[in-house]
Amino acid sequence: MDAIELLTQDHQTVRELFDQYDTLSDRSLVSKRKLALKICQELSKHAMVEEELFYPAVRDASRQNEDLIDEAIVEHASAKELIAQIVAMAPGEDLYDAKVKVLSEQIEHHVSEEEGDIFPRAREAQLDLQALSSQIAARKAEIELPDMQA
Repeated sequence: MDAIELLTQDHQTVRELFDQYDTLSDRSLVSKRKLALKICQELSKHAMVEEELFYPAVRDASRQNEDLIDEAIVEHASAKELIAQIVAMAPGEDLYDAKVKVLSEQIEHHVSEEEGDIFPRAREAQLDLQALSSQIAARKAEIELPDMQA
């Protein structure tokens, strides 16, 4: 699996987690919390490996990619802010579900730009996507996030 396939797989995993969240009832507070934290963990690790490894490689490949990468980094910052708010809250609190929904919408927008613009440019740039995939997988395995309690 190359780096783009690996990152696309992450996108699909998070989509499925958001879909599962959407099926939960208002009374499923424990399940909502567990799922929201899983989403936050997946997104946090994904954003870290993109910012540390993938984005720099795409940026270095061509100056034409700078604006796209800058925008992606700003989108990550916005998502991280929402993630921090969700982690600090409890399900059932005002705006909890709304924040998860907005995070879902932001991520869907971000993913469509990555898959539609950034990934094709990475392929065109002839990056060593196999080597990058190994680096990304290794980095994801070693990332330890602060404990997010359910």
